[in-house]
Amino acid sequence: MLWRKFSGEPIDLPIKASVEEAIVRETALGNKLKVCIGTDSQVKGVETEFATVIVFLREGRGGFMFIHNEKTLIRYSIKERMLMEVAKSIEIAYELCDLFTQYHVDMEVHADINTNPQFKSNEALREATGYILGMGFAFKAKPEAFASSSCANKMVNV
Repeated sequence: MLWRKFSGEPIDLPIKASVEEAIVRETALGNKLKVCIGTDSQVKGVETEFATVIVFLREGRGGFMFIHNEKTLIRYSIKERMLMEVAKSIEIAYELCDLFTQYHVDMEVHADINTNPQFKSNEALREATGYILGMGFAFKAKPEAFASSSCANKMVNV
């Protein structure tokens, strides 16, 4: 999996090592961190592109993020695509969760799923909520899910 910084600079280390390095660096600088992980997707013609982000929030001091983009030719229904976004976020959250526990960093998984039943993405809300909470992760959906609905959203097709 290829990850990059917001600047576009590639991350050469494995993502777990890069996240640990960032936590150690920020903690040494006196920053209290919170991490939010989210994925968004966009369908363009026959391609579906997913962007997954790891957003590091420095309490009172802004933040930064790591980004991974992935394209596929698989066709998804809206519900399948929403659940695939959640699966991608959970996959990375699960890979990193022991680091967050070790360094006492709060983490949330953000789902780009609308809580308003008038929106099509809402079809996936019940399953996504069960999936994320069942894994033991804190969870936010729209409109609070900024990691997926704002940060990842801006990284799709960049």
